[in-house]
Amino acid sequence: MIVKLLDYRKEFPILDTCTYMVSHSLGAMPRGVHARLAEFANLWESRGVLAWSDAWWRLSLTVGDTLGGIFGAPPGSVCMHQNVSVCESIVASSLDFSRKRNKVVYTQMNFPSVMYVWEERKRYGARIHVVPSDDGIHIDLQRLLDAIDEETLIVPISHVLFKSAFIVDAAAVVDKAHRVGALVMLDMYQSVGTVPVNVTDLGVDFATGGSVKWLCGGPGAGYLYVRPDLQPQFTPAVTGWAAHAQPFAFETGQLRPADGIARYLHGTPQVTPLYQALPGYELVLAAGVAHIRAKSMRQTARMIEQALARGWKINSPMDAARRGGTVVINVPHSEAVAAELVARKFIVDHRPGAGIRIAPHFYTTDDECDAVIAEIGTILDTRAYEPHLSAARAGH
Repeated sequence: MIVKLLDYRKEFPILDTCTYMVSHSLGAMPRGVHARLAEFANLWESRGVLAWSDAWWRLSLTVGDTLGGIFGAPPGSVCMHQNVSVCESIVASSLDFSRKRNKVVYTQMNFPSVMYVWEERKRYGARIHVVPSDDGIHIDLQRLLDAIDEETLIVPISHVLFKSAFIVDAAAVVDKAHRVGALVMLDMYQSVGTVPVNVTDLGVDFATGGSVKWLCGGPGAGYLYVRPDLQPQFTPAVTGWAAHAQPFAFETGQLRPADGIARYLHGTPQVTPLYQALPGYELVLAAGVAHIRAKSMRQTARMIEQALARGWKINSPMDAARRGGTVVINVPHSEAVAAELVARKFIVDHRPGAGIRIAPHFYTTDDECDAVIAEIGTILDTRAYEPHLSAARAGH
């Protein structure tokens, strides 16, 4: 079967109005979101409180099963939450840091929000070991592996780094961690939907991510995977009535945890974002992540080649096999250049210390990849970024 990824362009209305190259930050909205949100509204309107028993109460689990199909998670191993910080907090709250095995190992290139979660575990006895990056692009795998020892409790790392799109060798990390008795929590936010990943094959203990980016699911639909055999072994302290074995018995006192992945829920579920996220999942499943990945590798290489020919610095891995879906280009006054690109309806973003982040996705044409590189050149040649420099100075 030949998959024509550009056939999916019609499903994303924003592509008619701009060159959308920011799926590493917020994926384009599928037109099917309108119908899904109407379904939610109609159910609420027509069924009122009965909507909970009709569909809403178990939506965190049924949507989790749909999403899990993208990254190889078996049914009953994924539950939905608001965001990754909540998911990592749930896992962190399950762990005992009062013993000798209390070390948490992650890298300097993790997303800051999850660093905050683990840093706060110091108050419960956690010892934090942060593996540095020498260049702000890569992580030295051996240095990371050497930091994981018999006193390590958990290794919460990013699969694809948000600043540079470097792919960490998750299989090697899991192998080392398990050999010394440590757990691994894999943040897949920048991989799922553009880089193939299979949590079952990897053997990761926990995994998390969100739907905002490559999954085109919008905000509010984070996910937590817990390896099925581990589910009974932990009882999160970050919890709530949805995690109770019989939530509608309204028992008081200590929680009696549910079986399976439901014990990793907490309070009343966030229903609307789960309706909103489904069209993106369905499109990614239909397109196939392997097809998306092949196209992404080709298009990111195309843009890198053109940028290097102009003498610009690339703050992403040169090896396509180690690069996620984003190209990071650093040019003079890159923040101001990014602002001018957006003003010209080339939607990208900028990260301090990295540069302009540009992300083609399965709905992106080669002409759009060429056009954004050419536009950066035009902006630099004509110094069209200067008004943005003045605005930035005035802001300070």
